[in-house]
Amino acid sequence: MGHTYYRRQLAIFILAASVLFTGCTTINDYDNSRDPFERYNRFMYNINDTVDNALIKPLATGYKAVLPTPVNRGITNVFNNLVDLTSVLNNLLQFKFDQAVSGLGRVLVNSTVGVLGVADIASKYDLPRYREDFGQTLGYWGINAGPYIVLPLLGASDARDAFGLVVDWYVDPIRQIDPERTRWSITGLRGIDRRSDLLAASRIMEEAALDKYEFYRDAYLQKRQSDVYDGDPPFEDME
Repeated sequence: MGHTYYRRQLAIFILAASVLFTGCTTINDYDNSRDPFERYNRFMYNINDTVDNALIKPLATGYKAVLPTPVNRGITNVFNNLVDLTSVLNNLLQFKFDQAVSGLGRVLVNSTVGVLGVADIASKYDLPRYREDFGQTLGYWGINAGPYIVLPLLGASDARDAFGLVVDWYVDPIRQIDPERTRWSITGLRGIDRRSDLLAASRIMEEAALDKYEFYRDAYLQKRQSDVYDGDPPFEDME
């Protein structure tokens, strides 16, 4: 589940940081019915934040400091190439055939000329990336997001996306790797690599947000709403 989770966190941190730079303290008027489990969610958020500060963030900081930038970028590209593969499946499930073709082209080019995805050659050949996950696919077919929920270690989610994470994990190419020890080692590397990409944005939010839980929740819900509608949600869903 690591690639989906940390990719979302990067987008959310960027969104949150951009709003903070404008001097805003909230994204929009918030419907409290979307967070009926706020007491639990705040508790789990604090646990996740403690684990992140004590373990994950220090590892990510060391990882970023030790690895040369080209090596770091190459590792990130390999994991992005795997995400592109699962995105092809979700684009097909949403009948977005042009996007699926573009994604498949990206995987083929980057897996061959790009040496298993180390180099992102496809981006130079007019093959854009269209990221889709199963949570977005469910939203595309009209499944309601349901209540906001903070998952242990995995962080921000909602009922629809939590189910989507399970499906994404089952189709994740890394899940097919044997032996199990190697599979989990690569999964851990992917998580640390993604977390290292969030260091600058998370630092901005930590310094500026008055209520990190509330701000992060609102940013997550708005970001996922935008994802489902490919950046153009209907007006009534933005209220």
